[in-house]
Amino acid sequence: MAENMDKVTTRIRVENWLDTELVAAGSRHEKPRVVETDALVDTGAVKFYLKSSVIRQLGLRPLGEIKSRTMSARTEIRQVFAPVVLEIQGRSGRYDVVEVSDSVPNIVGQIPLEDMDWVVDCRNQRLIPNPEHTHGELSDEF
Repeated sequence: MAENMDKVTTRIRVENWLDTELVAAGSRHEKPRVVETDALVDTGAVKFYLKSSVIRQLGLRPLGEIKSRTMSARTEIRQVFAPVVLEIQGRSGRYDVVEVSDSVPNIVGQIPLEDMDWVVDCRNQRLIPNPEHTHGELSDEF
């Protein structure tokens, strides 16, 4: 899942989407389950990946499986879980979650990065708003 680049991590806030929907519908009275943690930003990864322990804390439902190619070019079957609201530095989106073991970091891949209009600044090892979009967050719609 990783490409050869400097390590960039970011703080993330992850909220159970179903909990949020049930609160809005009046079917749930507790606040949605939320986890704040760190994640590796990996432009070589595609999706949004969470550790098994974080998935359990959020109470996410399994939806299915995907085939995933690892850094060592092995193919693994990974479990896909119900969507979450992923927030990074005030920008957010809704994404399905792919499970990874607790021995690897949570990973934010290219789809959520592009969707929230973040770019990796490798020199300063951080995320920055896309410099091509001078008026703030931009979503290309066709």
